[in-house]
Amino acid sequence: MPIPFPFSAIVAQEEMKRSLLIAAIDPSIGGVLVFGDRGTGKSTAIRGLAALLPKMQAADCTYHCDPEAGDDAVCADCREVRKNEGKVRSRKVPVPVVDLPLGATEDRVIGALDLERALTKGEKAFEPGLLARAHRGFLYIDEVNLLEDHLVDSLLDVAASGENLVEREGLSVRHPARFVLVGSGNPEEGELRPQLQDRFGLSVEVKTPEDLPTRMKVVRLRDEFERDPNAFVTKWKRKDGKVRRLIEKGREVLPEVAVPDKTLEEAGKLCIRLGTDGLRGELTLIRAARGLAALEGDTEVTVEHLKTIATSALRHRLRRDPLDESGSTSRVERALQEQFGE
Repeated sequence: MPIPFPFSAIVAQEEMKRSLLIAAIDPSIGGVLVFGDRGTGKSTAIRGLAALLPKMQAADCTYHCDPEAGDDAVCADCREVRKNEGKVRSRKVPVPVVDLPLGATEDRVIGALDLERALTKGEKAFEPGLLARAHRGFLYIDEVNLLEDHLVDSLLDVAASGENLVEREGLSVRHPARFVLVGSGNPEEGELRPQLQDRFGLSVEVKTPEDLPTRMKVVRLRDEFERDPNAFVTKWKRKDGKVRRLIEKGREVLPEVAVPDKTLEEAGKLCIRLGTDGLRGELTLIRAARGLAALEGDTEVTVEHLKTIATSALRHRLRRDPLDESGSTSRVERALQEQFGE
C-alpha cells in the first residue's frame, strides 16, 4: 500500500484543509466537494487526512457498526447478537477510506449475490459492496463529475437515508451506510449533476499557487517525500499528531458548542440575500460554523465563524443568474461585504 503524503506537510490550500478537518469532526455536514486545477493536491490531502484520523471502536461485524449505536443504526447481525448475548464484541479499527472508481459496476458499489457461495454451496448470501465498506468512514470519488448516472442515483438514495437497500436475485438486504462523501474533479471536464452537488455539505475551489516561493516550497517538499517517503513521514509525524489531537478535541467539544440566536439570524439573512434554494444551505452553514468553532476550541458560534465558512458552505447552492456574470464565489463574497460591511 503506498505511503500517503503527510496532511500537515501540504502547502497552502487552506480552505480545502479546513473543510476536510471540519467534515472529520462533524460527518453530519455532508462531505466535501473539491474542484480545481490538476495537480493541486486534491487527492493527496484526502488520503493524507485518512492516514492521521484517530481509530474508531467498531463491532466485530461485516459493517463495523458503532457498538454504542441504537438498534435502528446497526446491522441485522449486531441486532441478533444483542438479542442473544446482550452486547456485541468490539475493537479499535482504522477509519475506512474507500475509493469508488469511475468504472465500478453497480453490483460492486451497492453489493450483490455472492456467486461463489451460490455456485459451490447452493446458498443465497449477500456480498457487501463499497458502500458497506465505507460505513462510518469516507467514500472518496476522484473525477466525481464523470461518475455514471446510475451510480449517482444509487449514491443519492443512500446519502439521503443513511442505509443501503439491495433487492435483487431473490435477496433483500438492508444495512447501515453512513459515510462522509468526498469528491474531487476538474470543472473543465464536465459539470456535476445538481442533485449530487447539493448533497455535499462544503464545496472548495483549489487553484495552482501563483507566487514563486509557494511553488518552490511545494516542489521541494514533494521531491523530498518521493526520494525517501518513510523518512519524510517520520519528519512530519509530530505535526500530523497535532492535527490528530485537534480532530479528537474538536469531536469532544462539538456537542457543547452553542449557536446564539444572533448568529442564527445572520445566517438566515445571508441565505435570503443570496436566494439559496430550500433550507439545506442554511442548516449546513450553521453546522459547518459549529464544526469550525469546535476545531478552534470555541464553545460558541460567532459571526466570524459564519464569515469564514460561508463561501465553502454556499457557493455551490446558488441559482444561476443570467444577468450576473460573476462566479458563485464572488457572489457570496459580495453578499458578505454587503451584510457585514467589511
